[in-house]
Amino acid sequence: MRQTGCCTWIFGGEALLTIAARARRAGLDGVELHGDVDGIDPADAGRIFADHGLAVFSITPDDADISHPDKGVRDKAVDYYERLIDWASRLGQPEGLPRISCHGLVQRIRPISNQTEEDAHLADSTRRICAAAESAGLPVVFEILNRYESHQIRTVAEGLDLLDRVGAPNLKLLPDAYHMNIEEADPAAALRAGGDRIGLYHAADSNRGAIGDGHIDFAAQFAALDRIGYDGPIIIEPAAPGPDPFNTDKGEGYRDRLEDILSRSVRAIRALGS
Repeated sequence: MRQTGCCTWIFGGEALLTIAARARRAGLDGVELHGDVDGIDPADAGRIFADHGLAVFSITPDDADISHPDKGVRDKAVDYYERLIDWASRLGQPEGLPRISCHGLVQRIRPISNQTEEDAHLADSTRRICAAAESAGLPVVFEILNRYESHQIRTVAEGLDLLDRVGAPNLKLLPDAYHMNIEEADPAAALRAGGDRIGLYHAADSNRGAIGDGHIDFAAQFAALDRIGYDGPIIIEPAAPGPDPFNTDKGEGYRDRLEDILSRSVRAIRALGS
């Protein structure tokens, strides 16, 4: 039975103790922790989740522009990731955890200079991040977003090309069912093409709701994950119903609605035999 987790950022800064209790009630095995390096004490966070029987599978980074044409901006972004890696190494997780998730600046949907230059910057910055993570014994996963959130790396094929350009042994891909619903003609085929270079998997349905609330063929995607031998968790990353996809707060009671979405998603995953 595959492990499941959720992203903590969806709860909009709620206390970690409360988030841990919600995750446990929802039937999850762990979390993807928001990388708030200046606001969260990693040792305390690790203990809170461990006390609830939860692992920290991965880290969601703050926004940092690792492909900006200004070297000063890029260096500041890479410096954030280096601090994030040090922070993550103090969460007290087993060897090889947590995975460090990496992506460009969310909502930058066009190049400032030109695509070719910024793609080269992206590869160079990712290589530097991977080197820092390798020194800490941590893996890195590059999250594949959609065209409405990023102008870079929107498909598994583009992600595989990035992996080849970066050439880091600790770098794999993080495809997301919600983003693939927008960008991939055949998401299950994209997962099969990713093969053993898939390092983490995110899930939310086509409406960013619970698994089973939309039209994504999760049975086909889970079968693809089985076929490629993916043995990592399913990280559920929904949003409560409402406008503004970049604001988690959807009004009174939204956190309770998210907990229900997580619970129903876990039941749907189990019903599909995953």
